Order: sequence, then C-alpha cells, then structure tokens
Amino acid sequence: MARMTAARAAVEILKREGVTHAFGVPGAAINPFYAALGAAGGISHTLARHVEGASHMAEGYTRTHPGNIGVCVGTSGPAGTDMITGLYSATGDSIPILCITGQAPTAVIHKEDFQAVDIASIARPVTKMATTVLEAGQVPGVLQQAFHLMRSGRPGPVLIDLPVDVQQTEIEFDPETYAPLSVHKPAATRAQIEKALTLLNASHRPLIVAGGGIINADAAELLVEFAELTGVPVVPTLMGWGTLPDDHDLNAGMVGLQTSHRYGNATFLESDFVLGIGNRWANRHTGRLDVYTAGRTFVHVDIDPTQIGRIFAPDYGIASDAKAALELFVTVARELRDAGGFPDRSEWAAAAQERRARLQRRTHFDDIPIKPQRVYEEMNKVFGPETRYVTTIGLSQIAGAQLLHVYRPRHWINCGQAGPLGWTIPAALGVAVADPEASVVALSGDYDFQFMIEELAVGAQHRIPYVHVLVNNSYLGLIRQAQRAFGIDFQVNLEFENLGSPELGAYGVDHVKVAEGLGCKAIRVTDPAELATAFEQAKKLAAEHRVPVVVEAILERVTNISMSTTNDIGNVVEFEDIATEPGHAPTSIRTLKV
Repeated sequence: MARMTAARAAVEILKREGVTHAFGVPGAAINPFYAALGAAGGISHTLARHVEGASHMAEGYTRTHPGNIGVCVGTSGPAGTDMITGLYSATGDSIPILCITGQAPTAVIHKEDFQAVDIASIARPVTKMATTVLEAGQVPGVLQQAFHLMRSGRPGPVLIDLPVDVQQTEIEFDPETYAPLSVHKPAATRAQIEKALTLLNASHRPLIVAGGGIINADAAELLVEFAELTGVPVVPTLMGWGTLPDDHDLNAGMVGLQTSHRYGNATFLESDFVLGIGNRWANRHTGRLDVYTAGRTFVHVDIDPTQIGRIFAPDYGIASDAKAALELFVTVARELRDAGGFPDRSEWAAAAQERRARLQRRTHFDDIPIKPQRVYEEMNKVFGPETRYVTTIGLSQIAGAQLLHVYRPRHWINCGQAGPLGWTIPAALGVAVADPEASVVALSGDYDFQFMIEELAVGAQHRIPYVHVLVNNSYLGLIRQAQRAFGIDFQVNLEFENLGSPELGAYGVDHVKVAEGLGCKAIRVTDPAELATAFEQAKKLAAEHRVPVVVEAILERVTNISMSTTNDIGNVVEFEDIATEPGHAPTSIRTLKV
C-alpha cells in the first residue's frame, strides 16, 4: 500500500473526481494542502484577492459546463466564514461546489486557538454536508462521500474542514484503485409521465415552465424536442433562461414581478395548464399565488421530493431528475404524436408570438445622461448568441433580463436565489477560466461592481479576459425604487465630488482609474451613440491584452425599471414609455406590431 499524507490523498482524490482547477487563498492552517497541491500537479490554481471571491469563482466555474465542480480553498477562521456567502449562493441555486478549509490542530480546536471556529456548524444550513474531519484515515471516505452528495439528487455544495495536523498525518491510500461512487438521481416512471401528458392533453392553453434544473441536468435539447413534439409554448424561468433560444417560435417569454416580459405575463395569464420542470416556483416568478394559480392545473417535476408542494400544492407531482423525466416525456410524446393523440396547438402558440410582437418595451432613447435601456439595446447589437452573460442582482440585472437576448443554456449565468452584491466579478472570472475562448460579458450596477472590485486584479494577474459592462448611476437603484413605497429616498445615494476626478461631477468613484490601477483596461461612455464602438473596442482590448476590460456607461441618476408594486404579475408598472413604433425597440426578437 502507498503511504502519503492525508492532504496528498485529498489532492489525488480531487484529480480522480475530475477536478482540474481550484480557486483560493493559502494560509497557515491550509498550507499542508497547498504543499500537496503543488507537489502532485494536475490541478491548476487561481489566487483570489478575497476568499469570498474564490467561492464565487468556483460557482461560476461550475455553472459553465455540465459536470464541472468548482473547488474553493481557504485557511481557518475567517476564510471559512468569508465563504459562507458563496455556499449560500450555491445551495440556493442547486450548484455543486466543494469548499475546503484549514482548521486549528485537533487538540486545541475547542481551546480558543487562533482562528479556530466551528465552521462546520456555521456552514451546515447552507450545504448538503459540512464536517470537520478529526481522523486522518477518514479523509478519503469523506471526500468520496462529498462528491457523491454534490452530484446526487438536488445538486449542492459541501464543506470539508481539515485540521492542520490531520492534513499532515500519513495514511495508507492507493490512488490507483480509487473510484467515484455511483450517483443517485430519482427518475420518473412511465405511468407518471403518461398521467402528466393526459392532464396536458385535457387542456386548451398549456405552458411549460422550464427551470434551472433542466440546465443542471444538461437536458435543454430534450426540453426543446418535447416542446416541438407537443407544440406547447415554453416560459423559461430566470435560472432556466437559455433552455431554448429566445428566437424560437415556442418561446413565450419570461414571467414574473421583475425579470419578466410584458408578453410573457400576458400569455401566462391566458393559460389553463402549467407543466413545471426543474423549477422552484420562486416568489419573484409567481408573485401572489392566488393570481398565479387561479384557473390553472399544475404538474410539477422536480429532483427534490420535498420541493413538490413547498410553495403550493400542484395537481400532480413527480420526483425526478429533469433529464430522466424529459427522456420519458419525449418517448411517450412521440408515440402519442404518431398515433394522432395530440391536439393542434398551433393557434395557441401563434397567439403567444402575436403578443410578443405587440407587447414590447422601449429601448431606443437618445438621452444624455444615458438611459439604461439603450445600453442593453447596444449590447444586443454587439454581443452575439455565443455570449455568456454573468450577473447577480439589482436594476441592472432586472433590466438586462427584460431586454437582453439569450440563445443557449449556460449563457445566462445569474445568481438567482441569494443575489449577493459583489458576485459578478469573481463569478465572471470563474466562467472565463472554465471557458477561456468564450465571449464572457459581465453586467453590474456601480454598487455590485464596488463590492468585490479587488478581484479585477486576479484577472490581470492570471490573464483572464472578459468584458464588464458597468452601468453607473451612483445610486442603490433597486433599493431606491423599493423605497418609493415608503415615501423615502434614504441612505441609497452614492454621489460625491471626487477631488481626484472632478470631471465626474457627482458620480463619485472613478471606476476607470480604479480598474486601470488594478491592471485592467477601462472605457467610459457618456453618449449613447458611442456605446457600440466602446463594446467593440472592449472585445478587441480583452483579446489583445488578455485582461478584464470595463465599459462604464454613465447613466441618468434615476430610472424606474418595470416591475410590479403589488406583488401581482397581472399588474406590472411600466414606468417608462412603452414601444409604439418599430424604431423604439430595434433589437427586439419580433418586429413590433402596432
């Protein structure tokens, strides 16, 4: 048998579980693991500037390709607590990442040793498993179980905490005989699928709600095939955006209180049957449940049995991995089609596209300062279907989801459930590491951008190119808009006179100087007519210098983005002018019909 330290065994297991890259920050209590990482080879490493940033990089890495599991590494104490936000983000969106932390020696963990904290207890509510390994001989088994849990059932993160003495202890371990455990995923039965299709066939105006579970299961092609077989329009959720192309004739648009389309909500309210696959019925998608559910039959397919009925009780529930369910849906649908068992849905599908042509938002404004809608219009012109968009939360993300176009799965990479500010920069770096030749475009408001701005230096140091579109109104825009309900505008304004950059006026932080100071390239745009040129230049600079390139658009200070103020998807307020002629929305998927 081979003898090696538990830390070296851990690294060998990572390699055999398919890990080729890690993100992290070394420290005293994790240095034995880093020593093993360097000695073993085979796993490259990106040094983050903040340990929370490493966890978000790992999440972006996972989300980019099917089968990826991002790994983030930190030392004891605050490194682990810093990564809790990343673990919460990952668990909320069912994203597997592995967090490895160092720990004080086992003999002094409970003696208030320097940076000793019970990180496993802290992390347990936001992970599938969190454990401090006290016996070196257990390290291989715990890691094997960790990968099994991350991949089985509803995916999610795991934290493994390794005391420094455990890492250094030698154990008997033979890497050549190591094998990953078989993955368990629940699968629908044919009888369940047949019942679901019987309910669908009894309806007149059915919809499919396609959630992020379809993307996690790498089942987007099956979803498209099933929709085409049945002729049923599809509503992608925010996390399921890209499951079918935006320009597909069965794409009915997104539904919800914020990240939704006018035509999507209108079509949903006309429906009488909804088949949800791999979705959570998130509250910003549904809004008021009495409005959302009224007059509709619901079938819900989800990998997590406890998710079915959590928000509201469907008429029929199926616990199944999305891919396993869709494989059966396609098989049975083909048989029904060949037997003439499907009603003609063409009129209903055409009605959804008719709404899509009539109910549009205006994007073309020539105002200076720039209106944000124009930024997304120009992004649609310059950034093509191959673009991987990365964003987290705020008015920038909400408007982006309303106005941008996505054509492929894993090309809208959005932290959905947690929405932590600062997520975008490190996540975009993780995406660009996972797909080095991709066109990666991040989208941030000024506050999200400032939260983890130091991670730009990681892109400069490690030559990780991407384009970051920064829409700057020097405001906490989403919170300011929410404060309207309270009649206040309190502690949300970020403007100040920057003594070092007086040309900015009241816009405060000079993001161009900061980005350049961190080793990146940056362009500031104040005229909407110059946006497209700036985006094209940014792509060229990123390709030439292999660093992040920031394009800052100076926006009008106050813009209210379309959303419901009553928690009702039937009552979304259009604060800005809607499109009334084709020139108002020149990049819309369907030419405006008036």
